[in-house]
Order: sequence, then structure tokens, then C-alpha cells
Amino acid sequence: MPNAQFPDNLILESAISLLLLLIQVPATGILLSRLVKGPRRHPPIEPQQPTPEMLGKVSVVVPTLNEALRISPLLAGLSRQSYEVREVVVVDSNSSDGTPDLVKAIQQTDPRFRLMTDDPLPSGWVGRPWALHNGFLYSSEASEWFLGLDADIQPHPGLVAGLIKTAQAQGYDLVSLSPQFILKYPGECWLQPALLMTLLYRFDPAGINTQQPERVMANGQCFLCRRSVLAAVGGYSSASSSFCDDVTLARNIAIQGYKVGFLDGAKVLKVRMYEGAMETWKEWGRSLDLKDATSPSQLWADLWLLFAVQGLPLLIILTFLLIFLSHSLEPSLIASLPTPSILLVGLNLFLLTIRFGMLLAIAPSYDRHSAKASWLFWLSPFADPLAVLRIFLSAFHTPRQWRGRTYGG
Repeated sequence: MPNAQFPDNLILESAISLLLLLIQVPATGILLSRLVKGPRRHPPIEPQQPTPEMLGKVSVVVPTLNEALRISPLLAGLSRQSYEVREVVVVDSNSSDGTPDLVKAIQQTDPRFRLMTDDPLPSGWVGRPWALHNGFLYSSEASEWFLGLDADIQPHPGLVAGLIKTAQAQGYDLVSLSPQFILKYPGECWLQPALLMTLLYRFDPAGINTQQPERVMANGQCFLCRRSVLAAVGGYSSASSSFCDDVTLARNIAIQGYKVGFLDGAKVLKVRMYEGAMETWKEWGRSLDLKDATSPSQLWADLWLLFAVQGLPLLIILTFLLIFLSHSLEPSLIASLPTPSILLVGLNLFLLTIRFGMLLAIAPSYDRHSAKASWLFWLSPFADPLAVLRIFLSAFHTPRQWRGRTYGG
């Protein structure tokens, strides 16, 4: 590396720096073209009160499999929604932990709740879309809207009314929300934001109307769709084998010409997804690649982008820092750097500045009030290489186990 007495080393360093610049510069341009859209995005959804014409507009469907430890906040939050909710259909896949008992208990105080058990999982289906498909078929045809919610969601009062009013005002046929994430343990405070950033770097910010159907984002944790639209595409059948059924279905609906939105829901719902860094790495990390909803060419382009603008910057800066330290902090070392290396250092310092700045942008998307060592959130950029590695590992591996079920290869 840099040493004025060894010109061959300088030539090699210049070549490596030029190669890295060729990889990173175009990716940086793409990243900036997405980030500059942020100020134009739709503001976060606000809780609202329903109006009389919204009576019975929504059927809520919740898929469950052994969710007894975390479904209670969802059941309580749904019970606090108003008359816009016609029914809450909980589709249980033969839970063995008492999940159905919790649903039966709330039925005693809120008759809108209905419990059903889905049929045995057929070949070619993943459990979650199968449960949602059955819930859709079982729910009332009198409802104008279908709302799929995951069992780990904690909805605020006014969530459903605010969601419906926004969808109607903006003309959406399908709209899903990004939640506020609840963090508790040090490892997840450090790793989870880095994994989330892999999504923010690849796609438009929440609240931006993406014009390309194949780049539409969605979140099945809170997924609202016009019932007529869902019926027109055959329910969840087009996403039957997808481990990211939410994005797959949303893109299929967008391809049909319907208006699809992905908005910020941090003010209307929270989610406690996984317990600790290891579970976050294993469970969330293996679906973030979105390969089931993405063409091979798009997947490779996304991997290149993440490698270039999220995986490399920290490693490049640390490499140059170690070289500088190994030469006893010699000021002449900087002067001896070839121009491509100087440009490479500057570019990656710029990318790291953006990355740390993004922490301010995503901070409202996290509830860290009860988290241990919550300050690790601000050091999450140091987990970026690991997060990018996780996406690469997931992109080339099909899950065999998912939410308590085993799937054949």
C-alpha cells in the first residue's frame, strides 16, 4: 500500500482504488437519487376517528401459529378500534400454546372476533399466505376493505380509521405501513437498524409513490387492500409459495395497474418482532433479500448496490486508518497517496456521513425507551458489513423452516 519507495505498490494501490471507485460511484448516484426524494414523501399516518359512512368497512384477518406470548397487545388494540371494523378473523394453524384460548377469551367481551382453523397446508403454499388466503375467503363480502395484521403488531387507537381515510384520500387500492420497532436488548439495538437500512438503501422512502411495479415495497404486518382488488387477483394465490408474500402480492397488484402505497405508520402501530440479535439475524435476515418477489437481474443489482454503498465504506475507511496507524501517523503518508486513493477515501467518508445522518431520519421508527444500552443504536453503522453479509447469505438460500413449519427442498 502507500509507500513512496515502492512505486509498484502505488500502481497496485491506484488500480485497486480505481476498481473500487468504478463499483461505488454509480451505486452512490443511485442511492442519492432515492434519498433526495425523502423531503417529498407523504407524512406519517395519524390516528383518526371514524365517520358514520365507515361503519363496517373493514374485515381484519390475523394469521397465527403459537403466538400466545405476544398476541395479547394486538387483541387488546383491535378491540379498541371503532365501528369501522366489521370483524376480526383470527386464522389459527393448530397452535399448541393456548393462542386460540386467548382469542376465545376476548370473544366474550367483543363479538367482532371470530376464530377459525385453516385447512391442512397444501403443496406449493407457505403457511402465512395460506392462512391469510383462508381468512380472506372466510371474511364477510360486505366489507369494502381487507386488513391483514401480524400477531406481533401493537395497534394504537385510531389506526384503522386513519389508514382507511388516507387510502381513500390518496386513491390507494392497497396500502401497507412501516411500524415503529420496539427494541429491548443491546445486540438488537446495534444490528436491527443496520438490517433495516438494507431496505432503505434499495427502495424509495416510505411515503413515495413508486412508479415501477417491480420496485414497489410493502409490509404484511399491516396490509390494507380493497376486497374487490384482492378478489380480482385471486386472493393470496399469486404469492402462495413466497416467503415475502406481502411484497410479492403488492407487486402483482401494482402490475395489474392498481395504485399501491407504502407509508410511514410509526405513529399508529408498534411491533416487537424478535427477541434479541440472534433471532433477528436468523428470522428477519432470511427474508430481507426479497428474492421471491424479485427477478434475478434485480436481485443481483440490489446486492451490488448494498455491497458498494453499505458494505464497503466502513471496511475501506478502517483499512486506510490501519495503514496510517501502522506508519506511526506519518503526515507524509497522506501526501504520498495516489489520486484515486484520495478520491476513494473521500467518497467513503461521504457515504459514512450519509449513513450516520440516516440514523436521525430513522430514529422516530424505533421505540428505545425500555431498551438496555439503547445508545448502541447510534453505533449501528458498524454493523453494516454484517447486515450486508446476511442479505447475501439469504439471497442464495431457500428457507427450510419458517415460523414453526418445515418445508421440503
